Amino acid sequence: MRAVRHKLRMWNGIALATALSLAVGVVSGFFDEPKTDPESVVERFAAALTEGDIGEAAELTSYPAAAEAAITQAFDGLHAEKATFDVNQYIPLGDDAGIFNATADWSFGDGKNWQYNIDGRVRKLSIGWRVSWQPQTLAPGLGQGRTLRYDRTDAAPPRVFDIAGNLMMTEQRINTVTLDPGAMPDPVLSTNRLAKVIEPVAPLITGPTLMQELAATPGQRITAVSLRDDDFAVLEDDLRAVPGVVIDQRLKLISNDRRVSGPMVDAMRNVWQLNRDATAGWAVHAVDPDGTLIRQTGFQGPPGPDIRSTLDPRVQLAAEEAVVSVGTPAVIVMMQPSTGAVLAVTQNNQAAEMGPVAFTGQFPAGSTLDLVGAAATAQNTDIQQAARQLGLGMDYEMPGLEQRTDDLDGKGANLMRTASGPDTDKQVKVSPLGMTLVAASVARGSTAVPVIAAGQPATTDESPAPMPREVNDRLRTMMWENVHRGPASMLADQGDLIGMTGSFEDDRWFYGSKGDLAFAVFVKDADGSDQAVKMTSKLFKEMAKPPTP
Repeated sequence: MRAVRHKLRMWNGIALATALSLAVGVVSGFFDEPKTDPESVVERFAAALTEGDIGEAAELTSYPAAAEAAITQAFDGLHAEKATFDVNQYIPLGDDAGIFNATADWSFGDGKNWQYNIDGRVRKLSIGWRVSWQPQTLAPGLGQGRTLRYDRTDAAPPRVFDIAGNLMMTEQRINTVTLDPGAMPDPVLSTNRLAKVIEPVAPLITGPTLMQELAATPGQRITAVSLRDDDFAVLEDDLRAVPGVVIDQRLKLISNDRRVSGPMVDAMRNVWQLNRDATAGWAVHAVDPDGTLIRQTGFQGPPGPDIRSTLDPRVQLAAEEAVVSVGTPAVIVMMQPSTGAVLAVTQNNQAAEMGPVAFTGQFPAGSTLDLVGAAATAQNTDIQQAARQLGLGMDYEMPGLEQRTDDLDGKGANLMRTASGPDTDKQVKVSPLGMTLVAASVARGSTAVPVIAAGQPATTDESPAPMPREVNDRLRTMMWENVHRGPASMLADQGDLIGMTGSFEDDRWFYGSKGDLAFAVFVKDADGSDQAVKMTSKLFKEMAKPPTP
């Protein structure tokens, strides 16, 4: 009898466990299964859009394929930082229909939001309740093949003037001529024909040089030349007749005078772009199939102020004539000591291949820093401190310009010298801009602060102690003697010009000032010890010529 009761208890336990398991399964299934009533379907639809779950949102509509395509395009076209959809109200319309209202909020950052209300419908289909799909259920402006797009908008571009107030740069259409190797049955024929067509404006580009570029990047397009509209208008028919030629047209800020070029022009493009970015607006557009834009929302502020560059075209052109007088990399930087205005920056083609070295190049200083060493010795301080008094290594921040004046950090703390030494020659490096600042600082008697756009001087957190006047006078005397009694005596006929020569191996420097003009001349791998001095002589002879129209 006890055995029977034991079996009964065992079977009762099994039955109870089974019942509990079934009950838990039922309850779990009850909570796991999504609600299918119409109001819950609308809530799930909004939640899926908020979470960016496009597939889930589309499946909750009456036309999933069309909904998924439209929602995907909207999210891709708007690329918002966040999109939020909230249901405000649901109203049933009988047993098989209902309407709802929701709020959408697309956030594009920095207070840029597109907010609107959605009025939608739900219907009971054979597969259950679904949101009736209409493109307007997602956003206004959709339908009839339209798509959504977030666009940057710009006010009228600022104008760029030179230091004299003359218009210096304008936005113009540039026609870039490229060669597509996949569209050239005979590459040699195409490259030779193209070189012949552009010879009047680009005589250095030849068929063989174009072939070399094609060989260096197999299967890829190469850029042959970029032309202004006036040149392109003359050559267009002949260009388009060359097999493989592709023309890419776009707007670009360029110099009105095509002779004016170089790192300073590139820097002004950056300043101009910063101006545009600071005043940029935004818009959400519905785009018709034919490309017509229908604005939905957005904001556009007023245009930014015009830009006054410090570049002096007369000085720039003289520097450009001087810098091409050698066949190795050469750079000239010129500035106004009284204001810090950078008047001219130019590099010959050999230097340009190295990048914007006038501003960022770091070249071993060698004896070029003898003047800074003399300043350090006279004050019983280290060369780093003296260098900062003369503008080197001041960590300047300049809008639109990346620059570096020296590489002295950690290498000059114990360096007390008046001449170069073998232990430091290769370690200490300077840039042409840096040595121009040295010349300008000596000329003005205090640390020069560079500026390339009026009202936007360089800034720095450093404030070195001013150099004593008697020390600065001593430096000026050294520079005068270098010109009148030393290796730069070729320049003794240049009035009040003072300056210092410098060298490291075959590199040659000359930096100095004349009136309210400071400069640095650098020639790499110079052919002759006086190459930088000769270039300086040519520079001032070019400046003495009457201006050409």
